[in-house]
Amino acid sequence: MELKQKVISLIVILNNGGQYVHRIHRSLRYLGVSSKIIPNSTPLKEIEENEEIKGIILSGGPDIEKADNCIDIALNSKLPILGICLGHQLIARAYGGEVGRAESEEYAYTKIYVKNENDLFRNVPAEFTAWASHKDEVKKIPECFEILAYSDICEIESIKHKEKPIYGVQFHPEVSHTEYGSDILKNFCKVCGIIKDE
Repeated sequence: MELKQKVISLIVILNNGGQYVHRIHRSLRYLGVSSKIIPNSTPLKEIEENEEIKGIILSGGPDIEKADNCIDIALNSKLPILGICLGHQLIARAYGGEVGRAESEEYAYTKIYVKNENDLFRNVPAEFTAWASHKDEVKKIPECFEILAYSDICEIESIKHKEKPIYGVQFHPEVSHTEYGSDILKNFCKVCGIIKDE
């Protein structure tokens, strides 16, 4: 009798060159979730052919122009997607939103206000402090998206596609400075079906 090999569920992290890419991997590991960092040039077909992959995270990074492949992935993937910082901006741009220079260009603690908890902010307080970069930010969301969270210095801290499981956050849930960051990542893993509701 042939034993069927167990399929491991994992999330792939597309590396856009951000300084916190490995922290995303480590934060997922703390949640008991397997992940793999892959080049941001990896074709969508190659990702979706791997039945172990249940979700995609688009990491932060310094240059939106060097992450064009993420546009195709954001538009055409059937898998849940979470964009972080640059990844968030790539998702907005993919669907026709506007990205531009922030008025406050810095890494700083930012108070986040949850407008709509949806799945991403479930069991997260309506206000929490996050570590965020605001060199660039989403200035206008696409029509098919809604705003989930905002801050005093940025009207669009988090977005969600109205029909698809596609999320973006301007701040960094993967760093220890962000309150409830692990809960936000855990909620995304629940959307992917990797972590089950207790």
